Amino acid sequence: MTIQIKLKALFAAALMVGAAAGMAHADALDDIKAAGQINVGIFSDFPPFSSASADMSIKGYDIDVAQHIADALGVKLNLVSITGQNRIPYLNDKRVDILMSVGYSKERAEVIDFAAAYAPYYIAVIGPAELKVAGKDDLGDKTIAVNRGTLEDTSLTEAAPASADIQRFDNYNAVIQAFISGQTQLMVVGNDVGAQVLARQEALKPEQKFQLLTSPSHIGLNKNEERLKQSVNDTVAKMLSDGKLNESSEAWLKTPLNPDNLKD
Repeated sequence: MTIQIKLKALFAAALMVGAAAGMAHADALDDIKAAGQINVGIFSDFPPFSSASADMSIKGYDIDVAQHIADALGVKLNLVSITGQNRIPYLNDKRVDILMSVGYSKERAEVIDFAAAYAPYYIAVIGPAELKVAGKDDLGDKTIAVNRGTLEDTSLTEAAPASADIQRFDNYNAVIQAFISGQTQLMVVGNDVGAQVLARQEALKPEQKFQLLTSPSHIGLNKNEERLKQSVNDTVAKMLSDGKLNESSEAWLKTPLNPDNLKD
């Protein structure tokens, strides 16, 4: 009986230790609210999603969404500049609470979690309004500028008819210049680059003709933070339903938001 009593006591103690350990596990949402701020990792030079404005504050599509998340949680927004190389370590080390502009991949899903897609990222064919181009078959016999060796190049090469004249350049500035100067009739770029052209070339009146590939941006967060993930998802869903995401899309991406572009 004495041995049985001791075993029961040890078992009960183990359960108490396990429960205490579970209670000690930090919940990100509670930590954010206790700190009174949410630390959001952003690319500081990634227009139109985030970049310095005339007053040197960081603005853009990502900043709009991050501010709405902070407001929904009732905390201050603290922007943290990150790079493609350090952003996952920053998140895992809890130097940031969430990351903006994260494309989903199986490899990343092994180390972080993903909230709902909130921003469209796609590769588009852009041309002047007067030029009729509705799909890939209409690319035949057209001159098209693209950045050499990029995903845009690969996507265009796969989609375009053999008769298309694909002109490859070494950077995006050269692609844009070839298009706006009339050297090419069309250009193929991501919607981040395309937004800058759509905003500035009023005389040319460029427009998006159709998309070659879509891969929306998600908000990244650490694994096992379900309460924070739900709060982020709720905020994005509300912005989608009340038109706030569309307002940001029109302001920064220069095109209405298509909800289909938020589907992986």
